[in-house]
Amino acid sequence: LFFTMSMVYDEYGRPFIILKEQQAKARVKGLEAQKSNILAAKSVSSVLRTSLGPKGMDKMLVDPDGDVTITNDGATILERMEVKHQVAKLLVELSQSQDNEIGDGTTGVVVLAGALLSQAEKLLDRGIHPVRVAEGYEAACQVALETLGKIGDTVEFTKDNTEPLVTTAETTLNSKIINVNRRKMAEIAVNAVLSVADLDRKDVNFDMIKMEGKPGGRLEDTELVQGIVLDKDMSHPQMPKTLKDVKCALLTCPFEPPKPKTKHKLDITSKEAYDKLYEHEQAYFTKMIEQVKASGATLVICQWGFDDEANHLLLQNKLPAIRWVGGVELELIALATGARIIPRFSELSADKLGTCGQVREISFGTTKEKMVVIEECKNSSAVTCVVRGGNKMIVDEAKRSLHDAMCVVRNLVKDNRVVYGGGSAEIACSMAVSKHADSVMGTDQYAIRAFADALDDIPLALAENCGLSPIEELANVKSKQLAENNPFLGVDCNQSGTNNMKEQGVFETLIGKQQQLLLATQVVKMVLKIDDVISMGQYQ
Repeated sequence: LFFTMSMVYDEYGRPFIILKEQQAKARVKGLEAQKSNILAAKSVSSVLRTSLGPKGMDKMLVDPDGDVTITNDGATILERMEVKHQVAKLLVELSQSQDNEIGDGTTGVVVLAGALLSQAEKLLDRGIHPVRVAEGYEAACQVALETLGKIGDTVEFTKDNTEPLVTTAETTLNSKIINVNRRKMAEIAVNAVLSVADLDRKDVNFDMIKMEGKPGGRLEDTELVQGIVLDKDMSHPQMPKTLKDVKCALLTCPFEPPKPKTKHKLDITSKEAYDKLYEHEQAYFTKMIEQVKASGATLVICQWGFDDEANHLLLQNKLPAIRWVGGVELELIALATGARIIPRFSELSADKLGTCGQVREISFGTTKEKMVVIEECKNSSAVTCVVRGGNKMIVDEAKRSLHDAMCVVRNLVKDNRVVYGGGSAEIACSMAVSKHADSVMGTDQYAIRAFADALDDIPLALAENCGLSPIEELANVKSKQLAENNPFLGVDCNQSGTNNMKEQGVFETLIGKQQQLLLATQVVKMVLKIDDVISMGQYQ
């Protein structure tokens, strides 16, 4: 010890220790590297473990600016957490990729990866080579995927019979803050997706679903509008609030006199010159308004602002207008109304106008906040969810929850096979993997068995979060599944009196569950194969 450090005193007589070769400490090799990586990944997954399931807890995240996010969504929690460790970042990306591909199951995939790594740690302690563990996991994952395919059910639905879709969306919303109103929210999600879905091609265009949130009101006031909602109001308070059979012009040019691009200076020396300039400016405005009128437009939607003079002239000419509409919203309105976006006033013509049945301005409660609703569009597939809630955090969480539910419905439209929730699929896979391990020779069987034990961690966490005795509950369900050969039995989180998830109506999409297993296994393989961590700039 005395060779590597020396004691020194500062000018106040306080002792401190100088360690030699401290730079070299930034390199971790061999088994120690795997251990430290596993520890980092486990600490991330332990954060999410308590958020799993219908009784899972929410997390409150405060960013450096003091903005607060309260959420139960695994991907959002990890995204907002400032994770510095390089391997822990892999888990953050893991939940992101599950969110991008499936949209649901972001918490479960990280918990599963953490369980696989903690099982791997036990095997490494016994001296099994990390690559053998990774290969065993890969083989076990294939068995689990085949099992999922066998125990999956196909749900039939049509545009008239959407009950299976609503039930699956409800399962997703069970663990969210809005679970009190989950039936209504699930119906909104299903109706939104079916409005924009092409069932023949099994394709859903998410760009056509817009989310608008307004704090105030209750969660039950959330509604689905068959049209587009803009968080704007009419540019002049005296303009009409409701318009019927509207022809709208979408402009990306401002209602202002053109400005020279170069630097310019104008000297006005007499009143006549000023009057001339004023008339010139007025002529610009009147010409603009005339061009809009001549095209037959009855509503102007503009991406930029208006001069006060232009606003006044629009009102005089009975031309209602909305200003400062964002580019994305403008494109959405163009898609919905069949309009063309017009970059210059000179290009205005009747064939570039969009049509819609009704445009109305709505106000909320006693506040001055207003929104414009564009309804009965020519291409009616664009829809907007107007989310209400007690405060901004609840509205944001409701928007995230609705997005998850919509993703699940979209996955069912693409592939209508489901597995049952409550940990039933994981228990069935775990039993199949254990059975397969008995037929494998050599050290690989240990890794395959470890994979089965890791799968059991999901129902254990579910039972734990619901206040049940985890090991007892898991043993009960497992023995029942074996005795009755029924893969639909899971943990009864809602205390409804039956373990049969088919009767409880707890569904999960098959592709979502398969993706969870695949992604978690791939990330774990990656972590296990790292045996040397060199931090640049510190190692010499």
